[in-house]
Amino acid sequence: MPDLFDIIGPIMIGPSSSHTAGAARIGRAARMILDSEPKRAHVGLCGSFQKTYKGHGTDRALIGGMLGMNIDDPRLRDSQRYADQAGFCVDFYPLSLKNAHPNTVVIDLSDGQGKTVNVRAASIGGGEIRIQSIDGHETDIAGHANTFVIHYLDKYGMIATITREIAHAEINIASMLVSRTSPGGDAMVALEIDGEADDALGARLTALQNVHSVSYLAFTHDSKEDRP
Repeated sequence: MPDLFDIIGPIMIGPSSSHTAGAARIGRAARMILDSEPKRAHVGLCGSFQKTYKGHGTDRALIGGMLGMNIDDPRLRDSQRYADQAGFCVDFYPLSLKNAHPNTVVIDLSDGQGKTVNVRAASIGGGEIRIQSIDGHETDIAGHANTFVIHYLDKYGMIATITREIAHAEINIASMLVSRTSPGGDAMVALEIDGEADDALGARLTALQNVHSVSYLAFTHDSKEDRP
């Protein structure tokens, strides 16, 4: 049976939970994966996102999310101005993907120091999202649980080493999805956790041998204190 949230959707800046709230959540997730201040975004829009993105405010929602704004932040309506002030350049282009959800977006996001991330995600209705891939690695992140996204060299024992560090912090892993480009090549694990992780755990994971990068997606800790 659906709960009240499923029926009325999230508290948000409208007009559309799919085209506005979901888009803002996707943009914010991309920023958290990048884990630095974005300076450039190349954004591909599919299906209905492509057809109505200006009328439904999808462009402004994505920009606001990438600037760190939450879905109920009134500044979403004027996010382009805040992007201009921050020197954040964003361009949109039409994108065709086979068998893609009609509200799919592909974001190439970069900071000013050479750090980049590629995120494909879909807004599936009611403000709900699915992050489908990160840097070419397939995943399925819904944004309900705090999540570690860790890139590492595919070597024997790496998953055990990473999960052992999380266990030492007395944090339970709710789900885990592992992807790799090839045996011994680049690999990524997305770990949804119960509760919250502190900066010290992130630092310990980053310091592990053969770990390339660690991003912490604090989905359950969104607050207006995070506004840029």
